Amino acid sequence: MPAKGKHRRPKSSSLTRGIAVAGTGGAVLVLPVLGATAAGAAQPAGTTAGPAAASKTYVVVAGDSLSKIAREHSLSGGWKKLYEDNRSALGATPRLIHPGLKLTLGEKAPAEPTKKSAAPKASAERADRSERENTLAAEPAAAPAKKSYTNDLDGWINESLDIMAQQGIPGSYEGIHRNIMRESSGNPLATNNWDSNAAAGTPSKGLLQVIDPTFTAYHVPGTSLDGFDPVANITAACNYAADRYGSIDNVNGPY
Repeated sequence: MPAKGKHRRPKSSSLTRGIAVAGTGGAVLVLPVLGATAAGAAQPAGTTAGPAAASKTYVVVAGDSLSKIAREHSLSGGWKKLYEDNRSALGATPRLIHPGLKLTLGEKAPAEPTKKSAAPKASAERADRSERENTLAAEPAAAPAKKSYTNDLDGWINESLDIMAQQGIPGSYEGIHRNIMRESSGNPLATNNWDSNAAAGTPSKGLLQVIDPTFTAYHVPGTSLDGFDPVANITAACNYAADRYGSIDNVNGPY
């Protein structure tokens, strides 16, 4: 008969234990069995811990792109799914997003493994860079600011010179200014009512004293049709002088 041994009371555990009895040729083995409903029991492989995160609203900031937002928020489906979820806000062009735009972010993707290879990150960075480049290419270039001129003799001459340069009409600031001071003393409304042209009903007028038939024949497109308009008067007179004398710079007297 086996000697009586000392028996210890097993320590209590948070796990519910059962007893299994197995025959071993006369001996009895007592085996602990983990209860199926024990607190903290491991979940079966393949199950997801906890419910999926609810959708939320994200406000776009400067420098954002759909791929960047999708990556930083671990969105399942990437930027394409983000675009599909926000098609009504983004319209037909997913690349064009702007600060202040509100986007709905869907459920978060399952957690990625701890160890990541460098390849997916590099691929995402290339996609993000490509998207930014495509966005810049799609945006129209800003129109150059329109040049402004002062509303005086200096401004009228400079504006006329820019128009003449576009039309291939020769002339310099000094040549124009010299002839203006001789013809009208810089008065854009000056009119000659006493010479032969005036007697014929076509008085010379404006800064460079141009008669109407000459103004009409040598008018430069894009300028006013008013013979008293300073810029139109100068450019028409310089166009006429270029045709007859080679340049307004070659005019040093009545022309």
